[in-house]
Amino acid sequence: MIQWLEIDSPFPDVSLALTEEDGAAGLLAAGADLSPQRLLSAYRQGIFPWYSEGQPILWWSTDPRMVLMTEHFHVSDSLKKTLKKVERNRTSSGDWEIRFDFAFEEVMRACAAPRVDGPGTWISEDIIAAYGALHREGYAHSVETWRNGKLVGGAYGMCIGRMFYGESMFARVSDASKIALAYLVHFLKENGVTMIDCQQETRHLASLGAMPIPRSSFLTHVRHASEQPGIACWKPISLF
Repeated sequence: MIQWLEIDSPFPDVSLALTEEDGAAGLLAAGADLSPQRLLSAYRQGIFPWYSEGQPILWWSTDPRMVLMTEHFHVSDSLKKTLKKVERNRTSSGDWEIRFDFAFEEVMRACAAPRVDGPGTWISEDIIAAYGALHREGYAHSVETWRNGKLVGGAYGMCIGRMFYGESMFARVSDASKIALAYLVHFLKENGVTMIDCQQETRHLASLGAMPIPRSSFLTHVRHASEQPGIACWKPISLF
């Protein structure tokens, strides 16, 4: 059984999360709300919301935890060539642009849209509203790939102190999400962020250099990194 949370209920200890044997590995609790205070408390404890339309809010803390160390981000030879072209064009012709926090809600809605190989994601109107509030408070951020004045890819996530929590990515043209991620990782690395939370293990994330680590190690890092001063200026940094 998992705990039902009322509005004023604290989160249970993450050690109480269900295991794979229980059939819902990482599920910790249900209920409560998506207020900024609740979400910030969750992330600081290594907990995140993930649920489908029609379900109550479900809170998770997976073990092991998929993370991307910024120094281990893998850039393939083909992506590196693309990034060099983007970098040249964004500083000369302007065909490509990388922006931070210019179209946060548009990025979220693009991440929520139906995919070619399936339905829309779990990102509901309530989630969009909740993270929009955190964006206005300076905690949620987007990185965006623009081409010829159109948004073609991007990603969004949460940053508390020097800890970044990745949420979702999208691409409307080839490699657009990877381009956005490359600029985000470079920016975070230059600003002292060493770990990006990826939440759950996928082959795509593994191909980019992400790896699973014990939840205990993840939480130790989160406690230290989230207490550091936040990043004051969010502006893309040249890659080369």
